[in-house]
Amino acid sequence: MNVNKKEALFVRTLIKITVAATAASAVAFGTAACSAPSDTTASAKGDKNAPLVVAASPTPHGTILDFVKNKLAAKAGLKLVVKPFNDYKIPDKVTDDGQVDANFFQHKPFLDTFNKENGTHIVPVQNVLIEPLGVYSHKIHKLSELKSGSTVSVPNDPSNEGRALKLLADNGVITLKPGAGSDAKLTDVKDDKGVKLTELEAAQTAPRIDDVDAAVINGNFAIGAHLKPSKDALALESAKNNPYANFLAVKKGHENDPRIKKLAKLLNSPEVKKFIEDTYKDGSVIPAFGPAKS
Repeated sequence: MNVNKKEALFVRTLIKITVAATAASAVAFGTAACSAPSDTTASAKGDKNAPLVVAASPTPHGTILDFVKNKLAAKAGLKLVVKPFNDYKIPDKVTDDGQVDANFFQHKPFLDTFNKENGTHIVPVQNVLIEPLGVYSHKIHKLSELKSGSTVSVPNDPSNEGRALKLLADNGVITLKPGAGSDAKLTDVKDDKGVKLTELEAAQTAPRIDDVDAAVINGNFAIGAHLKPSKDALALESAKNNPYANFLAVKKGHENDPRIKKLAKLLNSPEVKKFIEDTYKDGSVIPAFGPAKS
């Protein structure tokens, strides 16, 4: 009987200790959670001396921003944080809701469509570069080898799909209906000549190139897949008078943030021009400096 009482007392004591320890851990966790750094951007806080957080496609946009961050930003009094995103749909969303201060990955037709469809309020600030769109293949060596039954993938977002269809039409792969321009859709194809057009997320066109006979691939994804436009592209978009310049963009109302102005100036600097030309000698990325049109 005495043994059982001792055992019961031991169990009760053990339970009290365990509960106390658990409660202490919970309090400690709660305190840590409350003191965790906020994801709110500097713009939302109104702190113009805080780091500027920029969402970007890894290549070439992120690469260029990293160059600015490592070589130019400190001298200009700018603290720069680069957040890479492979998905085209995310950077504008996180810029609009204040998770980041700016983004660098897109052209005007894409932005216009995104704002309209998602109710976002992103505006362009400064043009930086052009990445010519290209047609690539691991199965054919020239576009004339495409025949009835051949498959060609195109990006499925509205602006890049129209751009891809125009490139295919300009090179005789398909025929578009009269009046179809950069906003062309598959329904605007007048004659596909038996070629089967497949829509894919832009980020998937390069990884899935072997699933089709040819693929129209955005410049940054071509670079990421180690494709060289000047050497590997079966057809390449002309850079002359190209309306698809990629720019630095912000949520409307943040255009005059001093940090944005500093970054815009650095992205159009002689140092960045030289970096782009030295890094992308294959013509996959071309400087296109100047103010961006809203």
